[in-house]
Amino acid sequence: MRALFGIAAFSLSLLATSGAALAADKGSADEAVAMVKRAVALIKSDGKEKAFAAISDPANTAFHDRDLYIYVYDLNGVALAHGNNPKMVGKPLIGLKDNEGKAMIKEMVDTAKNKGKGWVDFKWPNPVTKAVESKSGYVERVDDILVGSGIYK
Repeated sequence: MRALFGIAAFSLSLLATSGAALAADKGSADEAVAMVKRAVALIKSDGKEKAFAAISDPANTAFHDRDLYIYVYDLNGVALAHGNNPKMVGKPLIGLKDNEGKAMIKEMVDTAKNKGKGWVDFKWPNPVTKAVESKSGYVERVDDILVGSGIYK
């Protein structure tokens, strides 16, 4: 009986450890907000062109960490920089909808325009797992653009 209890306790500790390891593989809300703040600071200090190049460089760990990356849109929903999908840059995406029909770029733009900053929930492909997952994107308005990052749940 004692051996069974020991095995059960060991198994539970492995499950708890693997759950913590999985959580560590995903970015947190605080990390996403901090990444946005770094991008905003770079835009303000070095200008858009230099900042967008840094945001788009996958080797730049300040803006690429596990499943966290930066995206930038103008207030008409045109992608100006995207840390995970450079093919989106230059495209008007205001009408882009997730697989549940939510116009998330429009909602990000509305949040930036009306509140200055905030969170938007939507579904989006996770760059690590390649699966469409629930995501909460944090956006901040900087002049005539919004800068965002998000966490997968």
